[in-house]
Amino acid sequence: MIRQWAEARGAKPVTVPGSDYGGRPGRLLFDFPGYGGEDLEEISWEDWFRTFDERKLNFLYQEHKKDGAPSNFFRLENPDDTEA
Repeated sequence: MIRQWAEARGAKPVTVPGSDYGGRPGRLLFDFPGYGGEDLEEISWEDWFRTFDERKLNFLYQEHKKDGAPSNFFRLENPDDTEA
């Protein structure tokens, strides 16, 4: 579902260079066409999902904007994060 959502918007899995953690990608993001992702490092879907699963993250997203256009909004949430 996550991959289909991202690919429907032309997005590629990326991380922020220098944010790696223990040999794994650090901050997980998507690079959407036309949004200036030149400072991001493309990674494989396999690496993206491995990191996502290891961190036990939740994917929160918006399918459409209020006007019905596709939305690129998403957030990765760690359910174990006690900071609120």
